[in-house]
Amino acid sequence: MSAAELDLDQLSPSERTALDTYTSVTGQELAEAIPLLRRSQWNVQIAISKFFDGEGPDPVEEAREAMQSPPPRAERRTQNLMSDDLTEGFLPVARSADPAPRVDTQPEEQLVYRPPFILALLFTPFNLVYRLLCSSFRLFGTLFPFLPRLFNATANPALQGARNTTGRRPLGPKDTAARFIREFDEEYGSHSVPFLENGYNMALEKAHRDLKFLLVILTSPEHDDTNGWVRDTLLAPEVVEFLNDPQNNLLVWGGNVRDSEAYQVANSLRCTKFPFVALTVHTPNVSSTAMSVVGRIAGTTAPSEFVNRLRTAILTNQEPLERIRATRAEQQASRSLREQQDSAYERSLAIDRERARQRREAEAARQREEQEAAERQAAEEKKKRDLAQWRFWRAQSLGVEPGNDVKDAVRVSVRLPSGERIMRRFAPEADIEELYAVVECYEILQDEARPTDVSKPAGFQHQYGFRLVSPMPRAVYAVEEGGTIQDKIGRGGNLLVEPIEEEEDEDEDEDEEVS
Repeated sequence: MSAAELDLDQLSPSERTALDTYTSVTGQELAEAIPLLRRSQWNVQIAISKFFDGEGPDPVEEAREAMQSPPPRAERRTQNLMSDDLTEGFLPVARSADPAPRVDTQPEEQLVYRPPFILALLFTPFNLVYRLLCSSFRLFGTLFPFLPRLFNATANPALQGARNTTGRRPLGPKDTAARFIREFDEEYGSHSVPFLENGYNMALEKAHRDLKFLLVILTSPEHDDTNGWVRDTLLAPEVVEFLNDPQNNLLVWGGNVRDSEAYQVANSLRCTKFPFVALTVHTPNVSSTAMSVVGRIAGTTAPSEFVNRLRTAILTNQEPLERIRATRAEQQASRSLREQQDSAYERSLAIDRERARQRREAEAARQREEQEAAERQAAEEKKKRDLAQWRFWRAQSLGVEPGNDVKDAVRVSVRLPSGERIMRRFAPEADIEELYAVVECYEILQDEARPTDVSKPAGFQHQYGFRLVSPMPRAVYAVEEGGTIQDKIGRGGNLLVEPIEEEEDEDEDEDEEVS
């Protein structure tokens, strides 16, 4: 009792916190908990793993610690204030979680070198001897677990990553995971364990990206407890249900240590006993990109204990993930709101641009119509001026009406649409166009003060807007047909003036009614 009280008095605040956390999880007595924590460098996670792995007290180490005099109280407190307390205040997860390692795996596109058949045949005896030696070393590694760690600490890292310890065909990470799942299915039948068909690094990235826990399961077929643990614990209904529960946010990656990638993962996670399970998760308190190992289960365990230990580790590290998820949700909501605002703004701009385009088109159409109307009006006014000029010119170019002494003169009576009659005599050789000209220039011919020096308008093509017809029997004397007046009418006749535009309008109206 005095030793326990003395130890408690000499502990720093961070060490007391670690002791309280350790005893609340394991329920171990203080006299046994303090030496185990000291051997674990006051790392709660390592001490808990050692406790559940069945590590007992070390009498030699405890005797050595008892023989050593305790350091001065003030000096140790100063050291804790400078290191432990500050580290505990700013990085609360650093002492209870180890960083999740990444491994160098074979690239997917890397080709496997295969020697020629003759060389392979020649080196077959050496290959058999090499495999026997490797099998012997693996046997010693299983019996003496400290040998692989000693070899890994002294061997060349490049050789560690490149060697093939089992002779299995090296594959890419994804193909290796698919092979593990296929062999697992063949060995244990159909199951519902949601193994990821990706490499370890990809699974680690997915867990970090999706803010989920990654459960790494490493098995060794050469271990006697592997088959029983898989069938009784991993494939137990309560464990499978726990792994598939979406509320636990679990991703499961499995590997066979006979494969290079799983072997490297086992060495990086300091695996000393199979089967081995490690729980990794993103730890934002350490770093924005850190993935840490927050739980280890080595050796055989009961299904209930397996689930309870996983649930405890998940609940312990759930709060930081919830904060990050909330932050990401807020960022996503803000991003969605900005996208909606930008979309609404773009739609408003598109509507404004469409309205502006319609206004510009309407304004352009209005200006074009005004310009066309002005051009039509100018053309009509010019046509009227040219027609009036042509009438004056044509009136002055008409021949003199023959007198009564001309016996072959043709006397024509033309009735105008207004009811007036034109009585005129024409020379027998006069063209029918002259009769049309007399009708066209009748009003000008009545004005004795008309000008007589008018020139013909340039570029003007005059067309008569009427035709002369004989009522009984009806005959049309078209100006386009030409000929003399005597040939067309004879020695005299009564004609009517029929406007061409009126007849054409009536024909168009009749065609529209018929259609």
